[in-house]
Amino acid sequence: MKGTLVNAAAVLVGSGLGLALKQGIPKKYHNTLIHGMALAVGVIGLQMALKTQNVLIVILGIAVGAIVGEALNIDAGLNKVGNWLGNKLSNSDESGKSNIGRGFVTASLVYCIGAMAVVGSIQDGLTGDTRILYAKSLLDGIISIVFTSSMGIGVAFSSVSILIYQGSITLLAGFFSTVLSDKVVTELTATGGILIVGVSILMLELKNIKLANLLPAIPAAAVIAYFWPM
Repeated sequence: MKGTLVNAAAVLVGSGLGLALKQGIPKKYHNTLIHGMALAVGVIGLQMALKTQNVLIVILGIAVGAIVGEALNIDAGLNKVGNWLGNKLSNSDESGKSNIGRGFVTASLVYCIGAMAVVGSIQDGLTGDTRILYAKSLLDGIISIVFTSSMGIGVAFSSVSILIYQGSITLLAGFFSTVLSDKVVTELTATGGILIVGVSILMLELKNIKLANLLPAIPAAAVIAYFWPM
């Protein structure tokens, strides 16, 4: 769980810096930092994707995952949850508690709901590879500075959400690592890498991709690889 611990710590440090910079961060610096992180994230995704030993498994996994994800409409479901929580908090009569809650919920959703959180935690649990979560830590740390400067201390509490959410995925992945073959892990990693490239595209605002609807591609690729003939 080293990657998750670093991620949570990065949010706490970023939140501390955000409190010290109450006037906010100039948008031009924020955008350039995010774009730089996006390029680095894209490289990590490509490195993972190129590890595939059978690109047909990856393609089938993404195809099946896209169909399942669209049928379940995961992306819309997550947006509804976020909107519902936001509405509940905005209706609070106690402005102080509302601001803390808004910062906590907003940051938790941004940090936890996404391909990097899922794929990075799985990678950490299966192979001990923390590169994705380390890259996510840098990104989340930068975002937490901006969030905290505008929404306050509630953002810092989202580090607890990161510990619980990503830590649970990592522990679960570690439990299954003993029954997964190297072939399955390789194709699962490659499929996750493509989703990480998608994260980079979103961060660069090149295309609006419903990545949440592609998350089922990861377990789909694992199942396909498990039954794929040698």
